[in-house]
Amino acid sequence: MTRHATMELLAPAGGLEQLQAAIRFGADAVYLAGSRWGMRARATNFTNDGLVEAIRYAHERNVAVHVTINTLMHDEDLDALPSFLRFLDEQRVDAVIVADLGAMLLAREHAPHVHVHVSTQASVTNAETALAYARLGATRIVLARELTLAQIAELHARVGNAVELEAFAHGAMCVAVSGRCLLSSALVGPDRSASCGNCTQPCRWTWSLVEETRPGLPLPLEADGNGSYLLSANDLCMIEHLDELAAAGISSVKIEGRNKGAYYVAAVTNAYRHVLDGDSPSTWLSELEATSHRPFSTGFFYGNPTQNPGHAEYARDRLLVAVANRSTPSGDGWLSEVVCRNKALPGDQITVLSPGQPIRHFTLGSVERLSPEEGWQPADRMSVNMEPYRFTTPFALHEGDMLCL
Repeated sequence: MTRHATMELLAPAGGLEQLQAAIRFGADAVYLAGSRWGMRARATNFTNDGLVEAIRYAHERNVAVHVTINTLMHDEDLDALPSFLRFLDEQRVDAVIVADLGAMLLAREHAPHVHVHVSTQASVTNAETALAYARLGATRIVLARELTLAQIAELHARVGNAVELEAFAHGAMCVAVSGRCLLSSALVGPDRSASCGNCTQPCRWTWSLVEETRPGLPLPLEADGNGSYLLSANDLCMIEHLDELAAAGISSVKIEGRNKGAYYVAAVTNAYRHVLDGDSPSTWLSELEATSHRPFSTGFFYGNPTQNPGHAEYARDRLLVAVANRSTPSGDGWLSEVVCRNKALPGDQITVLSPGQPIRHFTLGSVERLSPEEGWQPADRMSVNMEPYRFTTPFALHEGDMLCL
């Protein structure tokens, strides 16, 4: 077993579909938010009833659930928090992720059976602070994203087993220190505060440099015709460096992406799961390249800058076209039923993402659509979103398999 196989794989769950995808494709734990106090207000998130279902689904599959309570807290936020914490305690949530000291102390009081993890929003960059949080009852620190691997190793040597260390390993990065940004609220207003989970992402906008005595002469900082994205950070990708993260003392590697769709969550979780279990990173890096992403970097782990002043458009090669329901034997192949998510035509080359399997391919043949009035009827393509279709495949598909173009 490789050294990094002992690290927890923590995946994002912006909604139930993403949670199910993360679990099917190998997450050891998921992190999600309720209807308040989470840093991704535009994700689907979970009502209390939804949390009950999500926690049940995850725990039945031996997957831990971490709930984010890591926004900037005002008095009215803390006033409403104890009842939510008691609810999480009753549901046996595995951990809460907090950034505010008051929220942390309330969690210890009102959710005594729930572990407390200190959010990256707290910007923990040294051992003394980590140990201070441990003395207050924290069991894990989600480290500041500005630390190098050498700094993490030194911090780990100083804290020993007093507290676990978690680090982001993949996903979008923010220009601000550990995501604590004032730019959105300053430009748009306090209702769109990044620190309250409702960022407008102005760091992804096109910017120009202007000298104050020449206000009518903006100076582009990039000459490739795409404008300048001075503040837009590269995405993080550490799939080729999991051994180094483990050696530095990281207990859990975290995938960013609670605003992402189910295919992204499935593909990234699947890739990291395979590499954590011993596969070569080179195989799965190409799969990550096929997901929606900005140019990849290793962030601050090796002390390199993570900014991308070039074009900010996402690179994406794959489009999710269907999610599998079931397959039954049929002649020399399998008759597979799927739910359509995007258009696909006979003759298209389909890529299949399956838990525990290598990437597989087949050519789409004739398709049928399920009509409520007439049953299965021939169709010239798959095109109606969320409608059932079926076709023959050379191998069996299982519930939750992702079919892509």
